[in-house]
Amino acid sequence: MKINIVNKSNNPLPGYSTDHSAGMDLRAYLNESITLKPLERTLIPTGLFIELPVGYEAQVRPRSGLALKKGLSVLNTPGTIDADYRGEIGVILINLSNEEVTIESGERICQMVIAKHEQAELIQVEVLNETDRGAGGFGSTGVK
Repeated sequence: MKINIVNKSNNPLPGYSTDHSAGMDLRAYLNESITLKPLERTLIPTGLFIELPVGYEAQVRPRSGLALKKGLSVLNTPGTIDADYRGEIGVILINLSNEEVTIESGERICQMVIAKHEQAELIQVEVLNETDRGAGGFGSTGVK
C-alpha cells in the first residue's frame, strides 16, 4: 500500500523498525522542548499530513518503551485519523508518572498503525438474538 504524506518537519519520514512491525514511530516536531508535569497533557505536533485511502484509518498508539520508562501515554488511545482528514497529525500525550517528563523535538512519541475498517449500517430492532453469554459483562467469560 502506498500513502501520500507531506512532511513539514525536519524529522525523517515514519517507517517500520523491523520487517514485521505493525506500527511506524511518529516523532515530535517542536520549536522548543516541552515539560509535562504529572497528570498533565498536551497536544504534540508532528509536522506530518497524510492522505489515507477510503476504507482505511491510521491508529495512533502509545510506544511501550516510552510508557514503561517515562510514564508517557497517548491519552485517547488509539487515536483515529480518518481518510478524509487533511490536517496535521497531532498526538495528545499525558504524563502518568509522578515526575516531570521533558519531550524533545525529534523524539519518538507514539506509533501509527494503518488499519482497514468497515462502515456499518445500524438497524434498530426490539430484541437481539440470544447467546450462551447473554448480558454477562466484565469478567463474565473467565474460566472457573
